[in-house]
Amino acid sequence: MGAGILLFPSVNPVTIQNRSTGLRPLIITSHTNETGHKAMALRWEVLTKGGSAVDAVERAANTIELDPEDTSVGYGGLPNENGVVQLDASFMDGKTYSAGAVACLERIKTPASVARLVMQHTDHVLLTGQGALDFAKAWGFREEDLLTEKARKIWLRWKEELSPNDDWGEPDHLKNIINKESYRNDFPDIEHHYGTTNILAIDTNGDIAGCTTTSGLSFKINGRVGDSPIIGAGLYVDNEVGAAGATGRGEDVIKSCAAYYMIMRMKEGRTPQQACEDALHMIVEKYSRINPGFFPSEKFVAISSRGEVGCASMKGEKEPQMSVRNEKGFSLYTGTIAYRGK
Repeated sequence: MGAGILLFPSVNPVTIQNRSTGLRPLIITSHTNETGHKAMALRWEVLTKGGSAVDAVERAANTIELDPEDTSVGYGGLPNENGVVQLDASFMDGKTYSAGAVACLERIKTPASVARLVMQHTDHVLLTGQGALDFAKAWGFREEDLLTEKARKIWLRWKEELSPNDDWGEPDHLKNIINKESYRNDFPDIEHHYGTTNILAIDTNGDIAGCTTTSGLSFKINGRVGDSPIIGAGLYVDNEVGAAGATGRGEDVIKSCAAYYMIMRMKEGRTPQQACEDALHMIVEKYSRINPGFFPSEKFVAISSRGEVGCASMKGEKEPQMSVRNEKGFSLYTGTIAYRGK
């Protein structure tokens, strides 16, 4: 069992068991960096003033999407193989059973807001590419360059190191002589950078909403769509049960319908923590028949309609965490690793 660390000003951290006490209203994000903390603090005010879960989720997502230092979401996200930032996002309202999403959206900083508009102002669920951009512009969104200098430099270093047989990189007579910055040093643990954020919330009326937003797999093939904008894969919300979201390698999450699977497990009586772990085990079981040594990189988060929370990752040595805000304050909830050491 994992544990959560509550962080209150001027007091020592308090350890709690990973099954929460079930407090509402509630808002969580899979992001645990400073921007994730800021998103929880600012958007908690929406809930405490009687605002909707939909509003709180959108504004929290925007806070993270607009951070230029975050290379996994929105403005500043790492680009595809051509150096173009393409964003994906989904939104779902558990009260109305409405959902909206955008995929391969370029030049718009806040895809979560566009996904919400698809949900509330169309009879569609998913808009892609140029169609998604046209829709965003119709609602007044301004086109902007999303490739920050930080992301550009990382992409260029990746291109230089991609192959020793092309003409990117230093001249042949200087190879192995000069020291240079390395993409591999920036991301030592993974060959490609997975980056996504989930925001899930319950308001004072007990209504639930969720959003998953991402810049996707870095250096992906142009036009690739991951799980984040796929309802049932990267996100699913049900007022009667709870909400679930996924980060990590989207191809595995799509094939397993992971978010929907977690909701179904909770509907059968599993806690959010158990449901996250169940989904990870389900994915590995599928692959075990073909490649028993394959453990893809995933992190799942979930909340129940009662205000319980859960978080689990597939592998690694460091337990996964997520940011939680309820009436007891802000906390970093520590989840579990399904396959430690893999």
